[in-house]
Amino acid sequence: MKKIAEIEYLDFETNEEYEKVINRVLNECFIVEGMLESKLYISITLTNPENIRKLNNEYRNIDKETDVLSFPMFEKEEIAKMKNYQYEEAIGDIIISIERVKEQAIEYGHSFERELAYMVVHGFYHLMGEDHIEEADKIIMREKEENVLNRLKILREE
Repeated sequence: MKKIAEIEYLDFETNEEYEKVINRVLNECFIVEGMLESKLYISITLTNPENIRKLNNEYRNIDKETDVLSFPMFEKEEIAKMKNYQYEEAIGDIIISIERVKEQAIEYGHSFERELAYMVVHGFYHLMGEDHIEEADKIIMREKEENVLNRLKILREE
């Protein structure tokens, strides 16, 4: 499998199971978006609530903990032209608070794997230029997210 994710840990212990979920989800995202032949990859940092709060404050001026942050390197129009990009390049950074993933899995009544997978696919689509501020955009983004998760059979628990 080609390198799709560069995974780092910020004040957090390495975990092979998390890495398997992340790589599996991103691989499917790249397949769905026709990017598997490119040399593009995503930088992912797994961290704790304190660090994600600092980053959220530093880069977004929001002094609040969050579950996931996404920092795209390209505009949506640029990404569309890069699907077969042959230079190794990160399309952006995704930072995930693992503690928030655990809390939200319990809160929403599904598995840790489902919540982590959702954070990854959600961050991926932000890097691809999607957003959920406007309701119409939110519908498009949610459909894309659910498509990837359904293809992987990482479903909501009933």
